[in-house]
Amino acid sequence: MTPKKPMPPSPYADIRTVGIPRALMFYRYETLWTSFFEAIGIRVVTSEPSERAMLERGDALSMDECCLASKLYMGHADSLMGACDAIFVPSLANLGRFKSFCTKFQALPDLVRNTFCDTPPRIVSCLIEEQESSTSMQDAFIEMGMKFGCTKHDAKQAWKEARKASKNERKNAERALDAKLDELRRRKKKTDTSRGEKAPLAILVVAHPYVAKDPLMGKGVVDALEELGATVLFAQDFDREKALEKSFEFSATLPWIVNRELIGALLCLHQDIDGVVLISAFPCGPDSMTNDAVARCIKGKPMLSLTVDAQSGTAGLETRIESFIDILTYQREGGYLR
Repeated sequence: MTPKKPMPPSPYADIRTVGIPRALMFYRYETLWTSFFEAIGIRVVTSEPSERAMLERGDALSMDECCLASKLYMGHADSLMGACDAIFVPSLANLGRFKSFCTKFQALPDLVRNTFCDTPPRIVSCLIEEQESSTSMQDAFIEMGMKFGCTKHDAKQAWKEARKASKNERKNAERALDAKLDELRRRKKKTDTSRGEKAPLAILVVAHPYVAKDPLMGKGVVDALEELGATVLFAQDFDREKALEKSFEFSATLPWIVNRELIGALLCLHQDIDGVVLISAFPCGPDSMTNDAVARCIKGKPMLSLTVDAQSGTAGLETRIESFIDILTYQREGGYLR
C-alpha cells in the first residue's frame, strides 16, 4: 500500500487575528477581504480612520519619494502593531492585460517588511498576477486559505461567500449612484428658472477610492463641495465593467485598471454632470499621466484638478473649490456676459 503524501505545512495555522490597514486597496476590497477571513474563522481588526498623527508617523517611516497614499498606509500598518497576530498585505500586480495596478501594490509586502525592518510584523500575503502567471484573485485566496489550515473545499466556499458579499456591495453602490442621477434629472426638469429656482450642481469626483473616501485626503474636498450645495457623485461607484469597456475609447494602451475605470465612468456620465473634480495624492505616477491627458482630451465640462500632499492635506483648497462652483453657477446661468 502506497503511503499517503504528507500534507503541506500550514504556515498561518496559528494565526487567529488578522489586521488590515484602512488605506490603499482596503477602500476597493474591504468587503471581499473581511468576508473571506471571517468565513475561514479568522477575526479581522482594521485600523482606525485616518488622522493627522497617523500620517505624520507614516511620513516619518517612509522615504521622501513615496506618494502620500503609501505614507499614510505605513501609518495605518504601524497602528496595528501589537493589535493582531499578523497584518494582511497582498501583492496586487494585475487582473490581466491592460488591468495592472500601480507597482507599489505589487511591492507592498516588501515595502512593509523593509519599513519595519527593526521590528518586522508578521505578514499574511498572496500574489494576484493574471497576465504572466495566470494567478487569479480567486486562486490566490483559495491557496491562502489553505495556508491557514483550511481544506481546499472550505477555502473555495469561503471565497464564494466573500465574492457574493462583494458583488452585493458593488450593486448597492451602483444603485445608489443611479438613484442620485435619477433625482438630479428629476429636479432639473422641475426647476422653474423664471422664479429663480436652481437645481443643484452635479459634480463628479474622479479619484482613486483610497483618495476620494479617506478623511485626510478626499473627504475635505467632498465636504466643501456639499457645503456649497453641490451633489457629489463618485466615479468609483459606476459599473466597473461598463467603465472599463468605455475606457478603450480614450486609450487603447493605458495599463492601469483603476485609472481606466475612472476615465470610463467619466465618459459614461459626461452628459449628466456639470463639472469634474480630479483629486490626486502627491506624487502619484499614474495620475500624473492620466489626469493631464483627461484635462486635455475630454472637453465640454469644466474641470478642477487638485493635488493633496503630506504637508497641507486639503487645507488651502477651499478658495479654489469655491471659485470652481462660482464658475459653474455663472456658466449655467448664461455666463458672465448675461
